[in-house]
Amino acid sequence: MRIAVGGIHIECSTYNPVLNEEKDFRVLRGDALLASPYFAFLKDYEAEFLPTIHARAIAGGPVSRATYEAFKGEFLERLKPLLPLDGLYLAMHGAMYVEGMEDAEGDWIGAARALVGEACTVSASYDLHGNVTQRIIDALDIYSTYRTAPHIDVEETMRRSVSMLVKSLKTGVTPVVLWAPVPVVLPGERTSTVDEPAKSLYEMLPDIDTIDGIWDASLMVGYVWADEPRATAAAIITGTDHAVMEREARRLARAYWDAREDFVFGCETGSLEECVARAIASPTAPVVLAESGDNPTGGGVGDRADVLAELIGRGAAGVVFAGITDKAATEACYAAGVGAELDLSVGASLDSEGSKPVNARFIVEFLHETAEPADRQAVVSIDGIDLVLSAKRRPYHNIADFTRLGLDPHKARIIVVKSGYLSPELAPIANPSLMALSTGVVDQFVERLPRLRKQHPTYPFDKDFAFEPQVFLSARSAGT
Repeated sequence: MRIAVGGIHIECSTYNPVLNEEKDFRVLRGDALLASPYFAFLKDYEAEFLPTIHARAIAGGPVSRATYEAFKGEFLERLKPLLPLDGLYLAMHGAMYVEGMEDAEGDWIGAARALVGEACTVSASYDLHGNVTQRIIDALDIYSTYRTAPHIDVEETMRRSVSMLVKSLKTGVTPVVLWAPVPVVLPGERTSTVDEPAKSLYEMLPDIDTIDGIWDASLMVGYVWADEPRATAAAIITGTDHAVMEREARRLARAYWDAREDFVFGCETGSLEECVARAIASPTAPVVLAESGDNPTGGGVGDRADVLAELIGRGAAGVVFAGITDKAATEACYAAGVGAELDLSVGASLDSEGSKPVNARFIVEFLHETAEPADRQAVVSIDGIDLVLSAKRRPYHNIADFTRLGLDPHKARIIVVKSGYLSPELAPIANPSLMALSTGVVDQFVERLPRLRKQHPTYPFDKDFAFEPQVFLSARSAGT
């Protein structure tokens, strides 16, 4: 069986003014795709996998139209000579926003379906923070999404999508997809599967998978920082028995709706000022303070200096802050060299309207050795604070992100990261964990962000309305 592989994977805040260009993506083409660790699991299946292109970037602002059209055009050009195909596997995220285009995944998947034809079986894997539309459902035969947040089941989810595809091709049984949208869209930090009620809701899914006539059950939280009509939660079922699938989709959608008011943040929260004060006063360490409103892995710009200003103003010491994106400040550090003392303007380098820079005198403590200027990172210090500056937007979620820069997070009194819920490596060392509900383009107080395109009514923007789940079949179900 001949199965093509490709896709595009990014999460875009429509409130982020910084466009994603081709340079911001890690692109796998042709044989490099199959050789990458990300797709290494494909070797476990008895099928011929034919690579096209896979483009992946950390969350951010909208994708420029030219960049998207170039990626899509290359994907289709690489796909065309592979025809005819038995199957197509698309590794997606689901929350991409392209300049001047809503439902970008619908455009990508729809174009793929139009090219491969109706006889080809198409499977997709998604992030649970993606957004779905009828157009997407109509183009797919198989669908599966992550079941953990933080995401520790990425490969497992991709395997489910590919396993169903191989099963379909081997047996000649083509499943269908249906969905039940739920008018609720909450931040991922309030819907972590580590905490209730999401923990119990997602524990329902493996049991639903075992029901005759169902191949896979998915529950989408949706992506709240996309001001699009499609931003909503949803229950999505892949299977062969329409009646059973509809029953379980309604049950899952109803369970999510009924729990809508029970979702809470899984750690201690407060304003930026409150969290900094608590961190300084904490008798235990290290305190891990997450600056949620500027989280680059949620779509934040990553250049705000608000927390830095507060730490300096309160005389905080023993702080490791990773990090602030500021290309100019980073380059200035490399030009000056380790040991240099220099005046820097830090922050507000990408979104000057969003926040103010910190202007102060810093000492250059460390420069990361790299041949790529875009990967440059510098550690500077000011009055007991070690600050990481980076030339490009990036997260600091793993211990190695610190140690490669000569920093030991275990010895810090306070660790500041631009994050929402903590990564699996930082969470265990947090003593305690604090999340600052700071302002930014991924503001946790979603109600205070503009809502111009989201559906009405949608919780939590609207509170007083009734809901009864409705199920919508894929257009492809007409032939089954």
